[in-house]
Order: sequence, then C-alpha cells, then structure tokens
Amino acid sequence: MIRLAVLLTAAMCAAQAADYLGNIKQLTNGGQNAEAYWSPDGKRLVFQSTRDKLQCDQIFVMNADGSDQHIVSTGKGRTTCGYFLSDNKHIVYGSTHEGGESCPPPADRSKGYVWAVYPSYDIFLAKDDGTGLRKLTDAPGYDAEATVNWKTKKIVYTSMASGDLDMWVMKEDGSGKQRITTTMGYDGGAVFSRDGKRLVWRANHPSTPETAERYKNLLKENLTTPMKMEIWVADSSGKNARQITGFGCASFAPTFTPDGKKILFSSNKHNCDGRKFELFLMNADGSGLEQVTDFGGFTSFPEFSPDGKRLVFASDKGAKSRYEFNIFVADWAK
Repeated sequence: MIRLAVLLTAAMCAAQAADYLGNIKQLTNGGQNAEAYWSPDGKRLVFQSTRDKLQCDQIFVMNADGSDQHIVSTGKGRTTCGYFLSDNKHIVYGSTHEGGESCPPPADRSKGYVWAVYPSYDIFLAKDDGTGLRKLTDAPGYDAEATVNWKTKKIVYTSMASGDLDMWVMKEDGSGKQRITTTMGYDGGAVFSRDGKRLVWRANHPSTPETAERYKNLLKENLTTPMKMEIWVADSSGKNARQITGFGCASFAPTFTPDGKKILFSSNKHNCDGRKFELFLMNADGSGLEQVTDFGGFTSFPEFSPDGKRLVFASDKGAKSRYEFNIFVADWAK
C-alpha cells in the first residue's frame, strides 16, 4: 500500500506539471545560469551566469528565444539580480566590482550552509548594453536583490543600511530611499505584484534567543543562513506584513501570478535538509497549495512573461554535469 501511495503521488505531481507547463524549451546550455527576468516588451531576458572562463556570476542579456547571449556587466567582481527598468532600455543589478576586480571569496562553509552577503555589493544602473554605468546605492554594507515594478517605477531591494538585512524601496533613479521592513532577521528576494500594491518575499526571522544570537554573529561576518526561509506578503509600503508559509524549510523566489491572486515559488518542503527544490503554487493567503514541477532536482526563480502566457525559470533538469543550471521557458497553461 505504501508503494502504491508513492506511485500515485508521483503520478499526480507529474500530471500537475503537465497541466501547468507546456512546450518547455531550454534556452542556455552549460554553466550556471539563473535568475532570468523579462524585459517589459517580453522580447528579452536578463540573467546571471558563470560560464566559460568566468569565475563567478556576471549579468547577461539574451533574446527570449535564447539567441544573442552576451555579457552586459563589467566582467569584474561578482554580480547578482539583474532586472529591466520600465523604459525597456536600462537594467539594474548588484555588483561587487568597486570592492575589487576579482571574485570575492566564497562563504565559509565550516559554519554550516551559509550565504555570503558581501558588503561590497551595491546596486548599479546601466543601459541594456552595459554602458553608462551609475551607482544607485552607497550605504555601508550589502545592497542587492533589486527588482522593479514597471507601473509605479519603484525598485525594491535588500540593504544593510539599517544594520540589519531589511527591504528598502527607491525610485528608478535611486532617489527616495525608504526602509519598509524592521523585524530583526533577513528579508529579501522581494517582487511587487503587477499593480504595484503588494510585495511578496522570503524571510528568516529568528524566533528564539539562540537563533537570534546565531543570526547576529553570522551577520557580523557578512553571512546568513538560507535553509529556513518562509514566504511573506505585505502592502508595497511594508504594512500589513504576514507570513503565509510555515514549512520550516527553504522557500524562496516567490512571484505573483499576473492577476495577483496566487503566488508561485520554489521550496524543498518535501525534505527540508535536501537540495531538491520544486515549484509550488498557492493562493495569496497561503491556502490551496499545489505542486507545479516534479523534475527531481533544483528548479527555481520563476517569472511570468509580461503577457502572462509564458514562464521562465532556472533548473538542473537534464543537466550534463554537477552544478549545471540552465534557463528554461514554458507556456503557462492555466
């Protein structure tokens, strides 16, 4: 009976994936490619990649069919989280290049599975060919994870400007910076709903004196732990914040469906200590959870195309080597 239940569950997951995703196409081939996000006209994607002779991530742009892949960041330091601005002609991304031309050292894993929040990260604006580079943040410490709402022309990002890993918003030109979260702990990876009225993000807020002490000690070393993240939603001002998952696992990369009624995200909820991440869909209040993919490895960073008809995501589906991740696009059938 147990074996039958496992088989039925697997069949149901596969059916859900088939129901939601159709005509899956792989856009990159080899290397580590992730966090692909659409241009406002739906014709291009900006993404980060470690490939060829690169030692760490740089920002690339490609056409929506995977053609014309080319680097648009400086080629120096480490970069993350590229995103198009509302004019379809500029991008923002996080980079450490002002802190040094080499890739910053990886996180010290002797302290467990931790992420580095490099203090040399700042957010930069550039034309979509990489020229005209201009720095938008200059507060001490980490500034990265920027995404843009094209309707309100606001940027949401994560910053250490307050001394903690909080979410901030600013205008596309870098003015009007405002802190919108204040709870101790990590808040990041945020995106707006399409109407710009709400935010969804991942958070790790320590709940005991022991976890709070560990969080503070790691942060002093510019480190944080990613394996206990929950999904939160709030108004775009940060008000009415509420947690909508409680898996005790690593749930992240959330995004609203185009109508704002549901949230698509990545999680290892079936094995909190494991590296298997699939895409899940739930109502904006956390109810009605469904599993969307069942590829058996790492799948994350989903984003809907501007017309709502396609989904881009990163996955090790069909990878030919360890740590290979590619960008995929699929028709969204719901």
